[in-house]
Amino acid sequence: AIGIKPNGHKEVIDYCIAPSENIEVWTEMLQNMKSRGLKQVELFLSDGVVGMKAALTRTYPKAHFQRCLVHVMRNICAKVWVDDREKIMNEFKQIHQQTSQKEAAAVLHEFYAKWNKAYSHVIKGLREIEPDLLVFYNYPKQIRASIYSTNMIESFNNVIKRKAKPKAEFPTEQSLDVFIGIQAMSYNDRYFNRIHKGFGQVQDTLESYFE
Repeated sequence: AIGIKPNGHKEVIDYCIAPSENIEVWTEMLQNMKSRGLKQVELFLSDGVVGMKAALTRTYPKAHFQRCLVHVMRNICAKVWVDDREKIMNEFKQIHQQTSQKEAAAVLHEFYAKWNKAYSHVIKGLREIEPDLLVFYNYPKQIRASIYSTNMIESFNNVIKRKAKPKAEFPTEQSLDVFIGIQAMSYNDRYFNRIHKGFGQVQDTLESYFE
């Protein structure tokens, strides 16, 4: 879990080693963050992991939830014919390139109408999660590029994978835990005084969201 404060500073705030992703794991992780002092969260951004939204509702009921649009797009591409993928990807990308939520919703509904006949199961799935697709438009345009996808976490995960590659295996879970902890601390040191892109311009607005 990587958090960004209203002043734009970001850091790894928690991680968990678990055999699978489910509501119990996510609830425990969220409750752990809350017990350590994370009192309020304005927006959670996540892929479609099982149980995440339900766990969030239990722990931070006032927080808003945004589904990662990059993961949604990947899921769509996995369910359509290869010949249609590039066209579908280009059209779906238009959803996060609009100037307002109203415009984005219109583009999304046009997408439904165009592809429903060929891929009704895909469109049905999108309609079910539509409330979580355009939440990022409720926030200042300067930071929207950072809050519609989990690219920040994907980037950090890639660093971990790259640095773990030379190791044949971790002999114990504790050794893996230590390794990930070191990578997290290194990440936090590297970004300690940096302001994430766009956040410096809207700090006052973001701070007004918090009690």
